[in-house]
Amino acid sequence: MPEPPPPTEAGARRRPPGMTDVARLAGVSQKTVSRVVNNERYVSAEAREKVLRAARELGFRPNTAARALITGRFGRFGVVSLGTALYGPASLLVAFERATRAAGFSVMVANTAAGEPDSIQSGIDWLLQQGVDGIVISEPVDEGQRLRLDPDVPLISFGHAPGVPAERIIPGGASGGAAGREATEHLLDLGHRRVWHVAGPQRWWAAGERLDGWRAAHLDRGLEPPPHFEGDWSPASGYEAGRRLAALPEATAVFCANDDMAIGCVRALTEAGRRVPEDVSLVGFDDVPAAAYLTVPLTTVRQDFEGDAALGLDALLRLLRGEPPRGPEPDDAEPRRRLVVRGSTAPPPNRQNEAPPRKEAP
Repeated sequence: MPEPPPPTEAGARRRPPGMTDVARLAGVSQKTVSRVVNNERYVSAEAREKVLRAARELGFRPNTAARALITGRFGRFGVVSLGTALYGPASLLVAFERATRAAGFSVMVANTAAGEPDSIQSGIDWLLQQGVDGIVISEPVDEGQRLRLDPDVPLISFGHAPGVPAERIIPGGASGGAAGREATEHLLDLGHRRVWHVAGPQRWWAAGERLDGWRAAHLDRGLEPPPHFEGDWSPASGYEAGRRLAALPEATAVFCANDDMAIGCVRALTEAGRRVPEDVSLVGFDDVPAAAYLTVPLTTVRQDFEGDAALGLDALLRLLRGEPPRGPEPDDAEPRRRLVVRGSTAPPPNRQNEAPPRKEAP
């Protein structure tokens, strides 16, 4: 069999561009290129732009493994995320990935499965084995144990997580005790005597905090909150709760812990002849894209996932630099969450139902 002809210069495999090539084209030192690649400080904006422009022109891609050997950094963060397509967790994950990519980092995700024991801890351990510079718990659930953390790898949590120090819990995050209180107070301020609650699964810390806010809004006015219904975030569970609420003539106001359950609840109430908002007012949580376009536009609590992601990334970067995370500011949660009032809430059909005002703080 004849031997194949030797490769021509045009057909030879091209050596991938390296930092030396980038430095030559940008007219800077190789050390400057290294600083830009490793996202270090002490590089002028002009030099950084030259390096990035040259890297794009050459198609330069830094070797992550080699960089980790030299710098001890991987250039990526790990996220422990619940394996779910729910709007809130999915939106927060997307926002965090965008923020980290803009900062020069990549993201590796460990999806956990509902009901698996130690799933969050397993996700943390797997990310540590793969090599990450920091870890984020995007939607913590109560697994009945304290998490074991690696002291050399910073970790933050969007919401309460056992074993995570308070200063590493992002204020607000995906939870919302204050927002749950605000949603309930909106209904009480309209004159409803009490507000029923369709809660999320109580293994989720976010669901528990929203329930706490709902309960506190009643107690602040000297009211005993009615029994709550526990759903699973799905429209089906909201529908089931709505069927039971439709049988309670005194139920004139409902706060649902997410918009999907609120949508199911509205359907059940409507089928039972209870009009929204003429007979029953209803508030959701999340402000999903469809909320404003329902037959009755949904009053809901809007979350700022981009703002939460930016706070989480800032905390991780500070920890990487050996600095403590920025402490919560008094106004941190307020701009990132607000009640959006639409057509699903109104005063109760009988104004004699009017609830007492909230107690004045001592």
